This record gives sequence, C-alpha cells and structure tokens, in this order.
Amino acid sequence: MSQIPRLKAYGGPALLSYGFRPFFFFGAIYAGLAILAWLPIFGGELSLSTAFGPIEWHVHEMLYGYLPAVVTGFLLTAIPNWTGRLPIQGTPLLVLVAVWLAGRVAVTTSAEIGWLSAAIIDVGFLVLVVAATAREIVVDENWRNLRVVAMVTLLLVGNVAFHLEAHFNGSAEYGTRIGIAATVLLIVVIGGRIIPSFTRNWLTRENPGRLPEPFARFDVAVVLFSVATLVSWTVYPVGKTTGSALVAAGVLHIVRLGRWAGDRTLRDRLVLILHVGYAFLPLGFLLAGAAAIDLVPADTGTHAWMVGAAGTMTLAVMTRASLGHTGNVLRASTVTQAIYAAAVIASLARICASLEPAWSDQLLHVAAFAWAAAFLGFGASFGPLLLTAQRAKMAQS
Repeated sequence: MSQIPRLKAYGGPALLSYGFRPFFFFGAIYAGLAILAWLPIFGGELSLSTAFGPIEWHVHEMLYGYLPAVVTGFLLTAIPNWTGRLPIQGTPLLVLVAVWLAGRVAVTTSAEIGWLSAAIIDVGFLVLVVAATAREIVVDENWRNLRVVAMVTLLLVGNVAFHLEAHFNGSAEYGTRIGIAATVLLIVVIGGRIIPSFTRNWLTRENPGRLPEPFARFDVAVVLFSVATLVSWTVYPVGKTTGSALVAAGVLHIVRLGRWAGDRTLRDRLVLILHVGYAFLPLGFLLAGAAAIDLVPADTGTHAWMVGAAGTMTLAVMTRASLGHTGNVLRASTVTQAIYAAAVIASLARICASLEPAWSDQLLHVAAFAWAAAFLGFGASFGPLLLTAQRAKMAQS
C-alpha cells in the first residue's frame, strides 16, 4: 500500500481515524482470546451459550470472525490509495466496528437469542463491508479492483451458507470450504500484488540485482487455475481428479513464489515474512491434494492455508501497515520478529498435530499458545500505535 491520501479534518478518537486502526487491533485481540478459549472448550472444560457445536464455533469465529476484521482493516486502508477518495472514518467506521463486535457476541450467545437473530447480526457486518467497499470502487470507476470485492462477497455467501448448514444439518461443510476458498483467493490475488511490489521496492533500494518477475500471463494462468481448482475442491473435496488439480496448483504456486526473489530479502524481515506466509499456500494445496486421495487427514491442508498462510500473512500485513501508516520506520523490531516466529511455530505445530495423532494433544497446545502469543503480542506491542495519535516507541524497542 502506498502513502495514505490526505485526510479530511477529523477531531475524534485516533482509533476511528482510519480503518486499519480498530480492525487490526480488535481483530488481533479476538484471534488470540478465541484460541485460548478454544482449548478448554475442545477439552470439555468450558461451554458457551452458542447454537453452534464446539468445532463449528471455533471454525466460524476464525473464518468469519477474526479474518473479516483484518480484511476489512486492509481494504479500508487500501481502497483510498486505489481510488484517491477520502477514507471512511469517524461515525461510519464506528458503526462498522460496532456491528462486527455485535456479531461476535451474537454468535457466542446464539443459543439464547436464537440462531436466526444471531445470523442476521453476524452476516450484517459483511453486507455493510461489501456495500461500503463496492461503493467506493464503483464511484471512482476503479473496475479492476472489483475482483477483491467479489472475493469478500464470496466470504459473505460462505457465512450465510455456514449459518444455514449449521442450523439445518448440524455441520457446515460447504460454508467452511467456501470461506476457505475465498480466503485462499484473497491471498493469491492480494499477495500476488503486494509481495513482489514490496520486494522490488526494497531490493531496488537496499540490494540491487535480481528483481521479482513482473505480473505476466503465467500469473494470470495460476490465478485462473487456482479458481477452477478451489471450485472443484469446494464442491467435491475428495477423489483423484480433485487431488491432482490441487497438487498441480501447489506446484504452480511454488514456481510463482520462486519468481519473486524472496531468497534475496533475508535482511528485511518485514518483506521476508510475506514470502514465508505465502509459502504456506502451496503447502496447503499439496496437503489438500494428498487428503483428497486419503493420504493425510482432511484438515491438514486447510490448517496450512488458514493457520499458516492466512495467519502469517495477516500478521505480516498488519505489522507493516501499522508501522507505515503511523509514520514509523519500516523495520521489524525484536518484538515484531518474535511475533512472526510465534506465527510460524503455530502453523507448523498445527499442521504436525494433524499429521501425527500420537502427539496431537501436545502439538495442539503448542499451536494454540503460539498463535495467542503472536496475535496478543501484536495487540500489546502495536496497540499504542493504533489507539493513539502519537508514535509508540515501545513497538520499535
């Protein structure tokens, strides 16, 4: 993302001055706390007043709770740069935050208020996000960025399907896969846009030599093949045809990642972590392909995508955007690097927990605590940057 456009006169709380501030902060805090709550829920030591089953609540709140918050923070920050229009701030931003928070409460208490009421409140957030972002892009006639809104709309469709399936069928397989597919596509498209761009900028300035390959027909082919493969996986996630397509997509994304010169960015952790996060994407395709022919458990690939790619990439984007858009130096402090390390540990531990049942309990605890450390660590260290108008030196110590 480039420099933030000029803001209109605003005298309210700094938290509501730009979309990334509340959604990165609250999204990170919720991601950490929800996983800490998940451990006793999974162990039967804690119960919630939710109409969802324990696993469905966990999946929903990671997929349709924390993730849309971070995506919204990114979009409300990026779209003014794409369009040149003024950002959403103040009361309209407060309404969006309030509806998101209401959705988290509604889902968690849905056994008391009713599944339909909870669904309407929860789904309402993504409806507002799609409407707000589409309006900004359409008014500016910035048509090429409508693809991002389309993927957020797919998240909205998946959330609706999740609520309906969970109520009428007791599980939400299609709603889950739709949301995961939308998340993967967001990473494919947005990651394919920002990773080579940030890499090129840093290499040109700090390490001249081989640069990332520019977006070309190969990238178009990878994106289109990924779309077709994820549609196939969403409809029918098992079988040799789906498995072969998933493996092929994984190989294509390995080649794509290799074209971005990530091996030359070791000195800049803010750039390097973007490549590391994207690397979990092809791993997810390969593991999902193996799961399609019953070589590994079905959740192995999905956790590579969601914990590995989505978790690491969101932290990478949140840290970079928070530093850049609060006027701080783009440098990964020791604390920031520890956050990245915790995210990678959480990802690897969660994947291994699926692959090695004998160690699953221990690895699940490692994954959960590392995930919580990463996201709560972000909230603690970057909170002063997001909650106040002043630079917070503690995030750079």
